[in-house]
Amino acid sequence: MPSTAPSLPPGYRSRPVNAHDIPAIHALVAACEREVHGRVQSDAGAIAADLSRPGLVPEADTVLVLDQAGSPAAWAWVDRRSEVDVHPGHRDRGLGAALLGWVESRARETGSDGIVQTVPEADTAAVALLRSRGYRPLATAWQLEFPMPVEPAVPEPPTGVTVRPFRVGDGPAAHALVQDAFDEWQQRRQAYEEWAAHTIDRPAFAPTQSTLAFSGGQLVGAALALDVPGSGEGYVEQVAVRIDHRGRGLARLLLCHTFRAFHRASRSSCVLWTHSDTGALDLYLRVGMTVRQSSTVLRKDLHARSDRGHAR
Repeated sequence: MPSTAPSLPPGYRSRPVNAHDIPAIHALVAACEREVHGRVQSDAGAIAADLSRPGLVPEADTVLVLDQAGSPAAWAWVDRRSEVDVHPGHRDRGLGAALLGWVESRARETGSDGIVQTVPEADTAAVALLRSRGYRPLATAWQLEFPMPVEPAVPEPPTGVTVRPFRVGDGPAAHALVQDAFDEWQQRRQAYEEWAAHTIDRPAFAPTQSTLAFSGGQLVGAALALDVPGSGEGYVEQVAVRIDHRGRGLARLLLCHTFRAFHRASRSSCVLWTHSDTGALDLYLRVGMTVRQSSTVLRKDLHARSDRGHAR
């Protein structure tokens, strides 16, 4: 268990997160998203998936901050990565700085040599706070969008390739494909259960809009999609193509099938996130997507104790 709870401003108290808190935490995160982006981008399944990360112990690695009325004002978790969200109605009161201090302290207790957070560039106050506490840019993440005023055209598949939607039982093969493809840039392979919690086991998973490509009976490409309630647009969670089938236009083919499936489901656009480490930005731009927003991945070396910063 952590040695101390976060030192909070007067009028607030904290406790660890439990599974019953997920709807309320999602409401908090949604309020943050509306404040920064003008729209909700996440679902409760994303919160549940983060809390089920292997190695994360909710009793020790999470904090939920409550105001005097018992309503969630902020929350944080830490497990290799970390996240801190403060409700817009409770900002500029020092909660962000207090939770950052707790996250860093907990990370040190577990032996981490560094801590990482991803922050929207539009949230200038959060970026300034992190930079003041010694966080430095590590990478960039972009959200791209594909507007669909008319039904998108779909190219013909390469010779020998067939395409179909995701079916029950496709999970293990899709997991292996994604992990092999992402090995080139990700820090570690995800176990099946962790990967599934973020993709095919989420309530928002959209199998009809998820597209798989096969060659010789083997899975060689996948675009796994989510239909986030209330967003009005489709979301591509992961795109992967087996290394020996790259350069054949499969990524474009998969995306176009998924775009068309979302259009037929009355979605007006489709979005996805990509990371600078993947080198995939140019691919998405060539498909016709445009950058909607960006986030910065920031890292702090925990051997350097530059913890003093401005409260928020």
